[in-house]
This record gives sequence, C-alpha cells and structure tokens, in this order.
Amino acid sequence: MSEAIPNPEFESLLLRALQPVDPPERLSERLEQTLTELTDLAAEELDSWELSSMRDPRNWVRPVVAAGVGATAGTALVILRVRAKNKRHRSNSTDILELAERTLKDVADEARHLLDR
Repeated sequence: MSEAIPNPEFESLLLRALQPVDPPERLSERLEQTLTELTDLAAEELDSWELSSMRDPRNWVRPVVAAGVGATAGTALVILRVRAKNKRHRSNSTDILELAERTLKDVADEARHLLDR
C-alpha cells in the first residue's frame, strides 16, 4: 500500500476550522441574567399555585415543569457563579485541599443566597 501524501491546502483549512474561538465578552453576564430570570419566573409560577387545585392530577404539569426549570436554572446559576469565584481562588490557593474547601463553601453560600431570594 502506498502512503497518502497530505494535502497542504486541506491541512491549512483544517487548522483554521479548529482554531479556538473566544466567547463574547458579556456572555457570562447574559447567561447569568437569563438563568436568574428563569429561576425567578419558576418561583413565581410555583407561588401562584394553590394547594387546593393540586387534587386534580391534570393540574400537576405546570408546577412540575416550573420546579424542573427552576431547579435546573438554579443549579446552573450556582455552578456559573462558583466557577467564576473558583478562577480567583485557584491563583490564591496553596494546595488542593484548601481549594476544595473554598469551592464547597462557595457552593453552599451561592445555594443559600439563591434559596433566600
């Protein structure tokens, strides 16, 4: 079998296609704002439901969806905020155990902050 000779044009196209792309500067801000809005909307939806209407299983869909959206958006919001803090902690940490402790504390603080709203 003969070996294929690489095509330099193909390689240059492939290199250009696989170059890393920097996200827009405000992407994390917009994502955090959207997740906060989703969490708030889900909480409002759940607050508006009365327990007396929950006797009928047909009324369960909206609160279940609202709870799912709220939990997912809230979790993503906590992860996004902790990740931003973790970048700063990484440079200041002396060892991995300290970094893990700070990260767990940040997760608890952000979750508590989100639940208090």
